[in-house]
Amino acid sequence: MNNINIGKSKLSASEITLGCMRIAELSTTDAAKLIHTAMDEGINFFDHADIYGAGKSEEIFAQAIEMNPNVREQMIIQTKCGIRPGYFDFSKEHILNSVDLSLKRLQTDYIDVLLLHRPDTLVEPEEVDEAFTILHNSGKVRHFGVSNQNPLQIELLNKHLHHKLIINQLQLSITNTGMIDSGINVNMHIDRSIDRDGSILDYCRLKDITIQAWSPFQYGFFEGVFLNNDKFPELNNTIDRIAEEKGVSNSAIAIAWILRHPAKIQPVVGTTNTDRLKDICKASNITLTRQEWYEIYRAAGNQLP
Repeated sequence: MNNINIGKSKLSASEITLGCMRIAELSTTDAAKLIHTAMDEGINFFDHADIYGAGKSEEIFAQAIEMNPNVREQMIIQTKCGIRPGYFDFSKEHILNSVDLSLKRLQTDYIDVLLLHRPDTLVEPEEVDEAFTILHNSGKVRHFGVSNQNPLQIELLNKHLHHKLIINQLQLSITNTGMIDSGINVNMHIDRSIDRDGSILDYCRLKDITIQAWSPFQYGFFEGVFLNNDKFPELNNTIDRIAEEKGVSNSAIAIAWILRHPAKIQPVVGTTNTDRLKDICKASNITLTRQEWYEIYRAAGNQLP
């Protein structure tokens, strides 16, 4: 497994992250098998959120690995806060309380990275800074980031934050390429030229903010997976052919497509199937050619100008 540096920090992380949203559905035994498989494959970055399984995912994760200092030092643990039933909450009180509860569930005394989960339009950046400063000074959180935010939202926060944001987690897959499309179709009077996110891809590259790609196998907004899906015959034929040529699974090619981008995007994979996880991890040893990358992009229905 190749490693990447996260943002401007000194964190050296696996270029593929295990997303732990669905761990709440597993038994402790099955969760342990999944986590240890990930570690055996070279994954050291684990993504959580306080809302995953209403906190149960964090609990089972800690129980499954029998959390202790020796295991903890081998991991980079990330969690998120800010989504509450029916609203978003970036208040100082909620951030501090959420972290304390996550630490308790994860059975650890520190979190490597805390992300603000979805934008809160009522955010008061000074209040976020107060929370982040308390968390950092107390040793509870070492680094900070956001999820699903555009450049100006990040700029607004960073204007006031003493601990700058190093991650932005965004939806990206072969069939969800909005942040790529607008950059390819500049100055074109077509839908793909519409910049819906403020050139977030280029912004993050300029600011050395690591993009984490969530739902890398999904199309639409949790409508389903595109692999082996009759709705995407050309795309699957192309992916399957390239996968066969390289001796890997179609899942590995879907992740290799994201890894090929020079922005060093970190895919967050949420499978709970250990065999599929092993297949996915083979993507780290594959480098698609420029021609293959664009062929897959076009097969997803994207026309080049």
